[in-house]
Amino acid sequence: MNKHKLEIRTVQVTRYVTPLREGGSLPAIAEADDGFLYVVKFRGAGQGTKALIADFIGGEIARAAGFKVPEIVFAGLDEAFGRTEPDEEIQDLLRASEGMNLGLHFLSGAITFDPAVTRLDTNLASGIVWLDALLTNVDRTARNTNMLTWHNETWLIDHGASLYFHHSWQNWQEQSERPFVQIKDHVLLPSAGELDKADATIRVILTPEKIRSIVEEIPDTWLYNRDSEETPDAMRKVYINFLINRIAHSAVFVKEANHARQSLI
Repeated sequence: MNKHKLEIRTVQVTRYVTPLREGGSLPAIAEADDGFLYVVKFRGAGQGTKALIADFIGGEIARAAGFKVPEIVFAGLDEAFGRTEPDEEIQDLLRASEGMNLGLHFLSGAITFDPAVTRLDTNLASGIVWLDALLTNVDRTARNTNMLTWHNETWLIDHGASLYFHHSWQNWQEQSERPFVQIKDHVLLPSAGELDKADATIRVILTPEKIRSIVEEIPDTWLYNRDSEETPDAMRKVYINFLINRIAHSAVFVKEANHARQSLI
């Protein structure tokens, strides 16, 4: 038995509940055949399957590193599902999203993390900043924290804006070794006073085997690219190598984050 193998469940969407008019991915709350509600990110949205890939990889890496992340599932959408939807825009989105989509377990009663109300301890804040520098996540700012408070704990959501190297990844190795200058806008940067400690701790957890176990679960249908002759396995290999190499060069993005923090305090 492979101790690193993930167990990602697959559910079938049975009911479209309500749209979430936020962001470019046009997510929605939907019910699945297991009786639970999920925030579903659709492959037919403008950002396409790359947003789903980034959300999946980012969320599962965050979970592996010890952060709270809602359960991620693969959410199947039947070809007949959108036919009864009266809203034409939603109907078009559902029809374009037949097949496998991404779902995050809906945390009922959760509230958006407010940095003016809740201050995280230094270790947790440092870990999240380190994570987002690794993932090149541009979307954890004061304007849009992409964190929830649920049962008095902080949960990380929506990593779809991560891994922007994959929008033009011919030079993935060079990009994996670059600092992440956008870290200066991170909502938790002022509280991240233990970045070197976070680096030493999380690097040990995110082994090459752990990274492979996550990336290997990406569905083939998310990896097919009309404009590329690369196979899904070849594309997975790029994601794996990018992440392993970026972790190996974490000193680069940690130095950038420490520098950006010094300019704030």
